[in-house]
Amino acid sequence: MTANFHEMNQKVIDEFRATGGKAGGMFEGKPLVLVHHLGAKSGTERITPLVPYLADGRIFIFASKAGADTNPDWFHNLVAHPQTTVEFGTETFGVTARILDGDERDEIYAKQVAAQPQFGDYEKSTSRVIPVIELARSES
Repeated sequence: MTANFHEMNQKVIDEFRATGGKAGGMFEGKPLVLVHHLGAKSGTERITPLVPYLADGRIFIFASKAGADTNPDWFHNLVAHPQTTVEFGTETFGVTARILDGDERDEIYAKQVAAQPQFGDYEKSTSRVIPVIELARSES
């Protein structure tokens, strides 16, 4: 990724933390979650801001990569290291990443498209099935 991409992400992360979980620009008025993940090969900790779908206390994220033909790096990192941490609002907590499949995946993706129509555009832009991941809160 380019330095500009990392700089943009860092600005979103800083704004999220300064405002208790909100950000402007392309994230204005949208829910936002900061997903911590360890590099699958490097072991380096990274943080990615994502627009989730929220339902009944559950958090779902989407490996859309804006409709690119490959999955984002963070997806591979969560597959390799599913135990991780998220920041949501003013709260930070442990989660386990679980990849959805079949009807469950399709149902949640359709709900995200209804809530955030750009995800429908992402799906039309690629031949791959965009992964849907539930971030299930870890038992404390």
